[in-house]
Amino acid sequence: MVNAWYMDNDTTNQCLEHHRNPPEYITVEHLYKKTGVEYFKINVDTYKTDGILDKIKEERGYSYEDEIVCSKECLPNFEEKLKSFFTEHLHTDEEIRFVLEGSGYFDVRDGDDQWIRIAVSAGDMIIIPSGIYHRFTLDTNHFIRAKRFFVGEPVWLPYNRPADDMPCRKEYVDKLQKGFVTAA
Repeated sequence: MVNAWYMDNDTTNQCLEHHRNPPEYITVEHLYKKTGVEYFKINVDTYKTDGILDKIKEERGYSYEDEIVCSKECLPNFEEKLKSFFTEHLHTDEEIRFVLEGSGYFDVRDGDDQWIRIAVSAGDMIIIPSGIYHRFTLDTNHFIRAKRFFVGEPVWLPYNRPADDMPCRKEYVDKLQKGFVTAA
């Protein structure tokens, strides 16, 4: 099960946990209410045959997928890439990740502009809404393999903060103010 917590303000070594003192964990339900980030637990050993991932893909219209590996061995200019992933940004589409191996952190901003760190590992699938400020980093294991899903052909452009005038950001802020509700 995924863990999430409010982060401290220490900017050294992005790959560490960065808990507040005392730690301030939040539940998956609270994470959704505060940010709109959705979470699914999927069995990495049976996802190809159990139909759970297929159902999510069908319901959400995910028609394109690929796989990404982030590690020192697989990413050219590893340190530079890791820094670029950690730059606060948003996307015009959802960011969907299903972790197959390894682990890492997605950081998202709540409505009070506080960072929430989401630790993901094998079997965790998160959906980060369009328009939310976020960033990604590996943890100290420096390895993750994940599937990425898209509606249609991927348009994968990060828009670094500030991007408050973008329509996707305005829509996200509106949803944040009204409150996120789960689909029936």
